[in-house]
Amino acid sequence: METYLELAREEHDPAQREHLLREAAAELAAAEQYVAQLETRTLLAGENDALNAILTIKPGAGGTESQDWAEMLLRMYLRWAEREGFRATVLDLTPGDEAGLKSATVRIEGENAYGLLQGESGVHRLVRISPFDQAARRHTSFASVFVIPEIDDRIEIVIRPEDLRIDTFRAGGHGGQHVNVTDSAVRITHLPTGIVVQCQNERSQHKNREMAMKVLRARLYEHELEKRREEQRKLDAAKPEISFGSQIRSYVLHPYRMVKDHRTRYQTGDTDRVLDGDLEPFIRSYLLWRRNPAAVASTAPETEE
Repeated sequence: METYLELAREEHDPAQREHLLREAAAELAAAEQYVAQLETRTLLAGENDALNAILTIKPGAGGTESQDWAEMLLRMYLRWAEREGFRATVLDLTPGDEAGLKSATVRIEGENAYGLLQGESGVHRLVRISPFDQAARRHTSFASVFVIPEIDDRIEIVIRPEDLRIDTFRAGGHGGQHVNVTDSAVRITHLPTGIVVQCQNERSQHKNREMAMKVLRARLYEHELEKRREEQRKLDAAKPEISFGSQIRSYVLHPYRMVKDHRTRYQTGDTDRVLDGDLEPFIRSYLLWRRNPAAVASTAPETEE
């Protein structure tokens, strides 16, 4: 860019100077986009951010209007996946009664798919002149988007020796020859989780330790399953009501054109570009807002609804 500007300063031909300045502007735009993409990647540090995403779209009340809006959202996300180089597979789709769809579920495969899409969960509102209203009146439609990470059911349990405290003690018994006179019983404490298992059935300390490790592995597996079930319960509880006042983003096509995110206040007037899958600015602004909501809100422009 410095070279283009230097050449433009030295150029006496106005047409050639204009050409050099256009080249410099194009380089600047490309650099800004590149830096923005890098910043977006640095904001993806969540435990599940790198995973694939499962995206579900459902229309709100309003019949054909909302069902058509749900189909528009499906197209938007499929186009977004294509732009990002992700693989999108429609796992389930129920068509609407007259147009649109009643529900759709899409699997989006690619690095950081969930991290990029997680901010899309919520109610999306559309304001437009209805193509289904013969009186050409303005309608408001709602549809919900719900995004969850695709978690592999195969849970690999890794037990590090440094995470274990192993104690041996003398096993109890009923007296006589069954009383163990050596420290053959084994107690294992998994320090990160606090899970404690012990075994004293066998006379051999080695066998008791082997059995205790098997029990510990099973307990850790169940512990991990419960963590995932709890995460799913939290996600289910976060599902918003599909109605006015709970929307995260509005898409207005009439009487003016604007897409606005109500959390970050980011907005654009290029509605066609957004509905064609250009969600990167909204995704980036959400990730910045998630990291520091106060900072983003204080710098966002105030506009009339």
